[in-house]
Amino acid sequence: MSGLGLQQQRVLSGMRPSGRLHLGHYHGVLKNWVNLQHQHECFFFVADWHVLTTHYESPEIIQNSVWDMVIDWLAAGINPGSATLFIQSQVPEHAELNLLLSMLTPLSWLERAPTYKEQQEKLKDKDLSTYGFLGYPLLQTADILVYKASAVPVGADQVPHVEMSREIARRFNHIYGKEAGFEAKAEAAVKKLGKKNAKLYTSMRRDYLQEGNEESLAKARALVESHASISLGDKDRLVGFLDGGGKIILPEPQALLTPVSKMPGLDGQKMSKSYHNTIEMREDPQIVEQKIKRMQTDPARVRLTDPGDPDNCPVYQLHEVYSSEEVKNWVREGCTTAGIGCLECKKPVIDCVLKETGEFRERAREFEENPEMVRGIIAEGSEKARDVAKETLEDVREVMGLAYR
Repeated sequence: MSGLGLQQQRVLSGMRPSGRLHLGHYHGVLKNWVNLQHQHECFFFVADWHVLTTHYESPEIIQNSVWDMVIDWLAAGINPGSATLFIQSQVPEHAELNLLLSMLTPLSWLERAPTYKEQQEKLKDKDLSTYGFLGYPLLQTADILVYKASAVPVGADQVPHVEMSREIARRFNHIYGKEAGFEAKAEAAVKKLGKKNAKLYTSMRRDYLQEGNEESLAKARALVESHASISLGDKDRLVGFLDGGGKIILPEPQALLTPVSKMPGLDGQKMSKSYHNTIEMREDPQIVEQKIKRMQTDPARVRLTDPGDPDNCPVYQLHEVYSSEEVKNWVREGCTTAGIGCLECKKPVIDCVLKETGEFRERAREFEENPEMVRGIIAEGSEKARDVAKETLEDVREVMGLAYR
């Protein structure tokens, strides 16, 4: 989809269901998703198959975690009217594309994936010498390419996975070339624009090809993208037809770097379940309060009369997220002069976190009390996602010689 502006991008992102989400997920991922859904065509999916790549012996964690996570998404403000929400395993085309791509993906590409050795080292207690774990980046590639997503929001550590997706798409397109019978299909797609738009498209295409008029090219692309009644496949053909090229079967996705989350854990490290330093988004208020009250502070501040250094205190990192400049100045002044105690310093943070989680729990309650509504949202989203994925697989099967008519 080269040449299309940011506004026309299709964005895809997924999350593994491994329990209720915490404030790190909320500030690091979900707030970004909420913004993206208003700017792009977004597909957000529950990556349940990906859980099995590392937790195949614990299937019991999946079922409840899936619905808990979807409720958290909805409570965070992900709107099923603005984004498509679905479960990975409800769209079997992910698995089919994963299989077909495995036929041409070099084994060395998978073995060199940065997370392969890192995760094996980190999860030493698990037997990860499995085909599924080795192929995890390829399944991730299929997740992206099956929707022809042009942008994938990721943190810096995940950029290599998107780059691998680009390499695999490039290799696929190199091997299978442009779509068979492309020109005939493109001519047929022109007719689907309707008489008036078809004439306009043809005129602008001619103007670009013969005169090199970039403005005509841009207008023709905008005409194609704004047309609601033609399929994504036909749109790809018409865009490719404009510059004399062809329809690329699997477009190369781009990494869309997400803002770095500033949400620290209760120990000052990154908030993560593996560090046991989290506050869940729907955690009981009393537990939230206890967790923050028990947080370690500046180790040099042993007695109340000892001055402290906010820069060495995990609690101050939470102030950086939640507190106003006025409160932060009060904390810094009070801490460095021993004018306030650590419990006194924690109170504004406790109040802010309780307010945020309280409002979140309130929004989540509506969905907790209506499980059928949540299941309906996912069923509808999975059906919509599958319609898009089926179209991609038709193109893939055809160029791979698997379209039997």
